Amino acid sequence: MSSLKVYNTLTRRKEEFVPLIEGRVGMYVCGPTVSGESHLGHARPFITFDFIYRYLQYLGYKVRYVRNITDAGHFEEEGREAEDKISKKAVIEKLEPMELVQKYTNLFHWAMHRFNNLEPSIEPTATGHIVEQVVMIEKIIEDGYAYVVNGSVYFDVEKYNTDFSKLGLPYGMLSGRVLDEQEDTTRELENQEEKRNKADFALWKNAPPEHIMRWQSPWGEGFPGWHIECSAMSTKYLGHQFDIHGGGMDLQFPHHECEIAQSTVCNHITPARYWIHNNMITINGKKMGKSYNNVIKISELFSGSHPILEQAYSPMTIRFFILQTHYRGTLDFSNEALQSAEKGLKRLWEAHEYLQKIKPSDIEFEKERVDAELDTKVQTLLQELDEFMNDDFNTAKVLANMFEIVPVINSIKDKHIPASALSSDTFHQMQSKIKTFAEDILGLKSELEGDYSKLDGVLQVLIQMRKQAKAKKDYATSDAIRSELLQLGIALKDEKDGNITYSFV
Repeated sequence: MSSLKVYNTLTRRKEEFVPLIEGRVGMYVCGPTVSGESHLGHARPFITFDFIYRYLQYLGYKVRYVRNITDAGHFEEEGREAEDKISKKAVIEKLEPMELVQKYTNLFHWAMHRFNNLEPSIEPTATGHIVEQVVMIEKIIEDGYAYVVNGSVYFDVEKYNTDFSKLGLPYGMLSGRVLDEQEDTTRELENQEEKRNKADFALWKNAPPEHIMRWQSPWGEGFPGWHIECSAMSTKYLGHQFDIHGGGMDLQFPHHECEIAQSTVCNHITPARYWIHNNMITINGKKMGKSYNNVIKISELFSGSHPILEQAYSPMTIRFFILQTHYRGTLDFSNEALQSAEKGLKRLWEAHEYLQKIKPSDIEFEKERVDAELDTKVQTLLQELDEFMNDDFNTAKVLANMFEIVPVINSIKDKHIPASALSSDTFHQMQSKIKTFAEDILGLKSELEGDYSKLDGVLQVLIQMRKQAKAKKDYATSDAIRSELLQLGIALKDEKDGNITYSFV
C-alpha cells in the first residue's frame, strides 16, 4: 500500500507524511468562536478534520487531536473593527458572557454530534488558558518582538520579519503575502495610532471601562488577542513542534501567519510541520458570511426554516455533500446539489445495508463460477480506496469508486448475477471495506433513528396551532406550546413579519 501524502500549505506541495514520533500524531485544529450559532460554512472544516482524524486512526496512529473553543477575545486587525465578539454579543442578548458561551458551545456540540463527528482528545478554552497566554506574551516582549502601548501589547511584525527572513522564516511564509503589500492594504482601524506599523497585531488589549470580560495582567486589565490563544494552547498540549495544524483556508492570514510568528519567537521552532487547510463553501459563488446576508445556520439546515432552503436536510446528507468534493476544492451550495447528495446517499446506504446482511456462509463459492473480469474490477476498485485516501484524503474519489461497486451489489440483490460471481476473498473484502470506509472513515451512519423531514412537518403543525391560539387570544395554549417545545430543546421565535421560526437549543 502507498504511504500517506498530504498537501502542505506551508510548502505548497504534496509531501509524504512522517510524524515526529513514530506511531503518534499531534493535530491542532482551530475551533469555533462561540459568540453565535455555527453555520454551514463552519461545518466543512470540522467534518474535514473528523475524517482526517478517523483515517489517521485507521492507519494505526495514536492521535492527540486538540480543537479549541474561542470564548474570549477574537478581534481582528484586518477587515473589521477590533472588538471582543463575545462581550459584544453578550450585551446584545442580555446574557452574562459565560452564559452566552455555554449556550453556543452546547449548540456547537449538538451539531457535531448530529454530524457523527468524533470528539477531540482535548478541547481547551481560551478563558481557561489566560495564564499561559500571559506567560507567552511576556516571553515575546522579553525577546524584543513586542511592545506595550497604553496597556495593550502589540507584536512587532517588521522586526520579526527583518530577523527571521534571514533564517528562511519570513512573516507571510504561509499565505505568500509580502509584508510591504500587507501594510499597503491594511485598513485604517481603531487604535492604529498605537502601533509602530500597520501590520503589527495585538497580543493583549487594554479593556475600556465598559468592557465586560477582563483579566489582570502585567500591563493592566484587559483581554487576550485571538492569535495568541492558539499558540499557547497548541504549545501546552502538543509541544513546541507538532505534526498537523488545520483549519479553513480563510484562517491562513492573518490568524495562522500570526501563530507561526508568535510560536517561532517563543519556542525557537515553527509550530507545525504540516499545515492543512480546507476550502470554503460558497453560495452562488460568494463566501458564506454575515456581510453577504447568506448565512445558513446548522439548525436551519436540519429544519429547512431558512428562506433559501427548499426543504430540510439531514445531518448525513450535509456530511455526504461535503465528502463528495475534495477538501481543498471549492464547494458551492445549492438546493439541487443537496437534493442530489440526498439521493446519492440513499442509494449508497441501501446497497451497503443489503451487503452487510448477506452471510458469506450461505454462498457456495466455486472457483469455476467466478466472473474473472468482474472479480478483478471489484478487487481494483477496493484496493484504490486506500490509495485515494493516501493521496491527500481524496474522499471524492473514494465515493466515486464506491458508487461503481453499488451496481454490483444491486445486481446480486436483484439476482441478475449470483454472489458467487465473485471469489470468496473478493466478496469478504467487499463487505469489510465498504463497511470500514462508509462508517469508520467517512463517518456515515443510518438515519433511521430520526426522520428530520417528518420532524419538521410535526413542528409546522404545532406552529400553526400556536398561531391559531394567538389569533383567538388563547394565550394559555400559545404559551404552553412554546414552553413544552422549549423543554424538548426546540425554541420558537416570533418574527416581525408574523411568521414563527424554530431552532434547536
